[in-house]
Amino acid sequence: MNTTEPESDTVIHTFGKVTVSAAASNIRSDDGTTVSSTKPTLINNEGDNSDHSDAEDPAQDGDDSAEDIMKDVLIDADDLDFTHARIKDLAPLEFSRFKDLKFLGLRQNLIPKIVGFDDMPALEELDLYDNRISVVENLETVPNLTSLDLSFNKIREIKNVNHLVHLKDLYFAANKISKIQHIPNLMLLTNLELGANRLRKIENLDTLVNLEQLWLGKNKITKIENLDKLKKLKMMSIQSNRLVKIEGLLALENLEELYLSHNGITRLEGLEGLKSLRIIDVGTNRIPKIEGLENCVVLEELWANHNLIPTLNDPSFEEQLGVKVKPTLTTLYLEGNPLQEAAGGTYRLKVQLAMPQLTQIDAVI
Repeated sequence: MNTTEPESDTVIHTFGKVTVSAAASNIRSDDGTTVSSTKPTLINNEGDNSDHSDAEDPAQDGDDSAEDIMKDVLIDADDLDFTHARIKDLAPLEFSRFKDLKFLGLRQNLIPKIVGFDDMPALEELDLYDNRISVVENLETVPNLTSLDLSFNKIREIKNVNHLVHLKDLYFAANKISKIQHIPNLMLLTNLELGANRLRKIENLDTLVNLEQLWLGKNKITKIENLDKLKKLKMMSIQSNRLVKIEGLLALENLEELYLSHNGITRLEGLEGLKSLRIIDVGTNRIPKIEGLENCVVLEELWANHNLIPTLNDPSFEEQLGVKVKPTLTTLYLEGNPLQEAAGGTYRLKVQLAMPQLTQIDAVI
């Protein structure tokens, strides 16, 4: 989805899920969205890149015995959460004895290997976020998973998940993955999170025809491509990559949210087919002019902050964003452009006069 540079009231996305502390209950929002007027921008909680340290966290050293961990757990439990339980080895916990188990949460432990899930057909959600797993394996006995979270591990290759044909949510954020592969059978997938990896190309997604959310932020992708079969895609995040051009989107007629901030994009273009687009974020790029939005007839939010737009006197503002052509537009971010300094103290007033339908200009409502 862990997103960056939030405004003061921002809900922090954790690659599609809301993060809470280990002491709190585990809040999950598996559809990848939060109710917030602020924009999501990808961050990596481990620092400037996805190669977070392999060193053990001294605060987590030492693990409780299996007996202590499983004390008071009912054999007919259908929901078990062992977040931050200092677990180092899954085998002694014998999870396969819980025949009714549907959700198993193992976030923020010290687990190096996926083991101990023998014969668990009832299991639907498996959360292994923030462990020390390097290889995806031993998931053959959990064939009915609908959600699998392996974010913040040490995984270098997507593999051994193609048999999980019931998956709807798959999270691999903040690993060391360099290629999208080995998932052609996951045709029910609606949410795929691959942010903060080492991807250079968008590929091998043609069979994911039910995909609605695609998270690719903080990779090394240079081109938007190979998305034509994703007709149901509603949200795509490809922030903090190496894009210089908006392209490859014409077939995405159901796309509602598009996040392209922190790239090297030099022009607003390639949006002709996006008639359902409500939100577009092109902040922190090199765009000199507002253009190319004619067909985005239901646009509600435009984030174009920190670009190269020189003046508010350009007729393109009224032509592209005026109340007659964009009556649905309520939010506009233009701060950090040369036009803000050029307008001086009259900046907000000029924006309001040009686009009176706005209810939010930059961070101020």
